[in-house]
Amino acid sequence: FRVRADVGDPVIVLAISRQAGGRYRIEVRDNGPGIPADRRLLGDYHYFHCVGEKYIEAVVEGAQAHAVLIPSLGDAFNVRELLADFDGILLTGSASNVEPRRYEGPASAPGTLHDAYRDATTLPLIPHVVSAGMPLLAICRGFQEMNVAFGGTLWQKLHEVPGYGRHYEDLSAPLDEQYGPAHEVELVEGGTLQALADGA
Repeated sequence: FRVRADVGDPVIVLAISRQAGGRYRIEVRDNGPGIPADRRLLGDYHYFHCVGEKYIEAVVEGAQAHAVLIPSLGDAFNVRELLADFDGILLTGSASNVEPRRYEGPASAPGTLHDAYRDATTLPLIPHVVSAGMPLLAICRGFQEMNVAFGGTLWQKLHEVPGYGRHYEDLSAPLDEQYGPAHEVELVEGGTLQALADGA
């Protein structure tokens, strides 16, 4: 099927088709960053592919780019073909965490939300993005994915590890405070972020 979405000018044309062997092909006209979606059960029976609106708005309004959501269909995609349609990849935060089996970690605490389909989509994707030299921005869960994709492990409750501070928002605080400055960030000398921050 094909979807036309007017987001500023020009029009984005997105085509998703099923190929031989059951794989899907996404074609994008007017490239922008691809954003892998979460796969969530909404209601009792139906799964949806979702991305937080704050991430989409950051791309569309903040970066003045077109945001294209990538369904989390795992190995139903040809990763190399998928990357040809995007100018970069944004790995967003999520309520879910990477499954511990992906990094040989202990079982998660009861009630921990996982997303096996997003894992199966992003973890194989990340090394290809990096080796291709494409821009890649990882946020929150995206950091988990980056680390695990390159063989790293995770502390599941970082705030309980000695030497690490609190790493979660105060849900009772207003959104401006939840997403306000929380700690210092060191930028790599001569790096892209330092250049964007005017050498700060």
